[in-house]
This record gives sequence, structure tokens and C-alpha cells, in this order.
Amino acid sequence: MSEEAKKTTPEVENTQETVQETTAVVETVNPKEFLASFDWHKYEEGIEAVDEKKLAEFEKALEGTVGFVNERDVIEGTVIRLTDRDVIIDINSKSEGVISLNEFRYNPSLAEGDTVEVLVDKREDSSGQLVLSHRKARVIKAWDRVNNAHETGEIVNGFVKCRTRGGMIVDVFGIEAFLPGSQIDVKPIRDYDQFVEKTMEFKVVKINHEFKNVVVSPKALIEADLEIQKKEIIGQLEKGQVLEGVVKNITSYGVFVDLGGVDGLVHITDLSWSRINHPNEIVELDQKLNVVILDFDDNKSRIQLGLKQLSKHPWEALDTDLKIGDNIKGKVVVLADYGAFIEVSEGVEGLIHVSEMSWSTHLRSAQDFVKVGDVVEAQILTLDREERKMSLGMKQLHPDPWTDITTKYPVGSKHSGTVRNYTNFGVFVELEEGIDGLVYISDLSWVKKIKHPSDFVTVGDTLEVEVLELDVENRKLNLGHKQTQDNPWDAHEATYAIDSIHEGTVSEKTDKGATIAFADGVEGFAPSRYLDKEEGGKLAKGDTAQFKVLEFSKEYRRVVVSHTSIFKEEEKRNVKTASKKSADAEKTTLGDISGLAALKKKMEEGK
Repeated sequence: MSEEAKKTTPEVENTQETVQETTAVVETVNPKEFLASFDWHKYEEGIEAVDEKKLAEFEKALEGTVGFVNERDVIEGTVIRLTDRDVIIDINSKSEGVISLNEFRYNPSLAEGDTVEVLVDKREDSSGQLVLSHRKARVIKAWDRVNNAHETGEIVNGFVKCRTRGGMIVDVFGIEAFLPGSQIDVKPIRDYDQFVEKTMEFKVVKINHEFKNVVVSPKALIEADLEIQKKEIIGQLEKGQVLEGVVKNITSYGVFVDLGGVDGLVHITDLSWSRINHPNEIVELDQKLNVVILDFDDNKSRIQLGLKQLSKHPWEALDTDLKIGDNIKGKVVVLADYGAFIEVSEGVEGLIHVSEMSWSTHLRSAQDFVKVGDVVEAQILTLDREERKMSLGMKQLHPDPWTDITTKYPVGSKHSGTVRNYTNFGVFVELEEGIDGLVYISDLSWVKKIKHPSDFVTVGDTLEVEVLELDVENRKLNLGHKQTQDNPWDAHEATYAIDSIHEGTVSEKTDKGATIAFADGVEGFAPSRYLDKEEGGKLAKGDTAQFKVLEFSKEYRRVVVSHTSIFKEEEKRNVKTASKKSADAEKTTLGDISGLAALKKKMEEGK
């Protein structure tokens, strides 16, 4: 052995003595001989590689000796000293281990002499120091305990550290486990903060070894207890039974009530005798209330509950003195096109049909008269307590306008009305609320030929009318608008006399003929055969020419005219004149001949 190697022999000799005292006789290699022949200098300088086979044999020879530990072993150690930064641990090995004090933050009362679990991270680091870890030891032991709790169903305690998305983080044996919000309790939890920094009991329900995830649940423990209670409750359920429950959830269609481990549904229609738009108008979450069991299925898993059934039906509590003809007040709760439902008392409703809202025979929508929430007064028209039906009327509170109709609107009287509607054949005009009359399309204008009432008036217009006919029994008024004005056809009768000639313009033209517009607004009709021009061809739309009146009817406001007849008549007149002149000439010639003959005879006789 070299001199440099001999300088290190005191430590080696101590190791040799320890090995000699504690190791058993090994057949393959003697540790003393191995150490005596090993060149430590070459090993430290990297001059000569270590024979791995010999090193393995050496390790095997050390196994079982006092103070020998394997890496990754979890063993117990004793705290022998505390510093400001570290904890010195004795594991009864050849040297002590050092662990950062930060790994014991959870245990502020750590003191010398305490026994703690540690993991042998390294038997020796580069400086020959034993490396230990308390945190890793706790994690390994914790996983063992968590796995065991998952397999056996053991109840574990955990500390709720904080909230996270979808749930909370729980410390279980030093491992961070996830508690889903849906697993906190059997009823929905809205305030997670109430559980933060509290120690609770949990059941390990899931472990993902690949991602090292643990899921815990206190709900599983509660459900186990409730399952026992549920069986007891279900076994005692009967229809008509009244139970106390707690509102667990509220939906748009009803309320779920916890009966002590068993849930039942109170449908929205069974919450109140009155109409409601949403169950939260009646109940609120976590509210305690009494409910009655209405029905359930064969295995009693679906339980139908009722709340309103615990109180007397409102129709039974309705004032017995109410009768047909009485006036009553109520609030509009529902509106439809055909009418409005009025709540006259809690749970008792009557219908006001739209026809009973106004005396007007011109039906409109109920929204034109009332809106939801209005308090209205009405008269009871029908009342059936057995069928629980009631019809009401609003117009009955006002006098019938047709009572003195002959006095207010006699035939021939003129009035102003509002156009409410029109059809193909006429216009409906309202003289007052409840009094409507019809103006036929033929009674709108003396002059204009109206194809549809919308060409003359619009809904909402004010129209002057005259009462033409009154039918009290059938509540019908026949009105006229043109009758409020002088009939221009009285004057037109003299102007447009037969054979009179007027200048007009072709305003419209069809296969049958043309409409001729005259200066005073009168329109005439010229059949197609009367549109021929003297120079040839026919008059076109927009042409202005002379027209002769062939026919005039004041009753039907009809004027038939002709352009062709003007020059045709002129031609006839010219032909007649020429014929007359020819005849006169012929008569003159013959006369002259007769005179001459007589003169000749007379002369001869004289001779």
C-alpha cells in the first residue's frame, strides 16, 4: 500500500474493526481483505474504476450490521439537537442526519428527544453526510394510510385548507386531497367558505395512482346514515300523511323537500290555491314546512307532496252571500286575447270575456281594456259553486248606450265618428263606446269610384256620417258619409245633358273602353268602339279630346261618352245636306222645263 494510502488508514482501520466485530463470515469475500487491498486514492482521483461486482459484494456483506440502512427506507429517528435552520436526527447509524427545520412547520412544538419518521434519501452525499427527509417520509406513510383507508372504508380526519374551483382542498395525513362541491353534503351547498379551516370527517372515495390524486367525501358518510333513516321513513309512508320537511331545491316547476333522507316534490300547482309564476313566491331555500303526501310510486322512490292541501279550498271559504248581480272587486292575474281572469279572493278566480268588457259590438283584445295587476270592479254574471266557476262583466256597470239610441242618433242626424275597422264592403265607424255603425263603400263618395275603403280612409280617422238606417232590435246602424255633403250630380245632370259635348282626358284604358276625366271631377266611360279618331287609330291614355254625352244616370252616377260619335254625326249631317241640295237642284231643273213648255204652248196658241 502507498504512503498516501497509509495516511488514511486510521479511518479505514476503524471501519475494519467495526466490520470485524459485527459482520458474519461470508464465503465469497472478506471485507477486511477487500478494504486492505482497495486503493482509495485511485478511486477518489478517478484513476482506477471501481469493480462494481466487488462493490456489490461489499454491500451485501454489510447487510445486517449495526447502523446499516438502505436508501429509500423509512425509519424512526430521534431529535438530538435543534438549530435555527436545521434538525439533527440520530437513526443509530454511523452518522447523524440533518433535516431542514421547514419540514417541521406543521409541528411547532418539536423538541429534543422527540421521535420522528424519516426517509433515508442518501447514505452519503459528496461530503460523506447522511441525507434524510421527514417530508418524504410523511408522504410515503400518508399514501400508505390513504390507500388503506380507501380499501377498508376507514373514516379519516382532514383539515379544509382553502377553496378551489369546483370544491375545496383538504389536508389528509399531509396529502392534499380534493373535495368536490357536490360531495360536501346531501343538500346543495351555496357557501363553501363556512367549511374553510375546519377539521371534518371524510371517506376516501377515489384514488388516481397515476396522477397522485385523492378524492374525499363527507357526503358518503352522511348518505350511509341517511340510508338507514330512509328505509325507516319509506316503510312508514302513507297517502294523506303530514310530514315536516326542509326545502332542498327550488325549480321553475316545483320544490324539492327533504323529509329526512327522502326527497319529495311539491309541484308548482300544489303550492298555493292562487296562481303563481314561480315557486320562490311561496317558499325559500332551507325553509321548514309541513307537507302532505299526495301519492308515490310502487317502490316509493318518487313521492308527490302538496302544500296547499293543508288549507281549506278557497271556494269553500267564499262568502256564501255572494250571488249573481253583485258587484265585486278583484285583481287581474292572467290576460288572454279572449278575456281576463280576475282573482276576487285568494284562490278564487272569475273570467271576464272580452265581449263583457265593453258595450261595443266591435270586438277587440282584452289587453285594450286591462293589464295584469290592475284592480277592477265587475258584476257577477254566473256563479257555480259546485263546478267552481264564475263569469264576470265590466260593461254591466255602465248604462247600455242602446237604451236611448233613437233619441241620440235618429235617422237623418249627422255625427262625427272614429274609423275602427274596414272590410271589402265598407267601414265600421264608432260614434261612442258601444255604438258602432257601418258605412257601405257606395256611401263614401258621390264622385270617386272606390275599389277598397282603405283607398279612402285609414283606421283612426275621424269621419263625418249621417244616420241612414237604425235597427234597435239587432243593434245595427247604417251610416253614410257622402250624405253629409251636397250631391254634385244634381248640378251635373244639367251640365252633362244628352248630346252635350265636353273636353276630357283619357285617365285609364282597358280592353272594354276608357275612363274619361273631366275638369269638374266627373268621370265618364267611353266604350272602346267610341275611341276611334277621325284621322284613324284610337285615343290613348293621356290624350285630351272632345266627348259627346250619350247616357247620363244620376242614380248610378254613370256618364257614357263618345269621341267617335262627334265626327261620325258630322259626316252624317254633311251627307244629308248634300243629298238635300241635289234634290233641290233636280226639282229646279224640272220646274224650269215645265215652265218653258207652258210658255211655248202659250206662244203657239197666241200665234
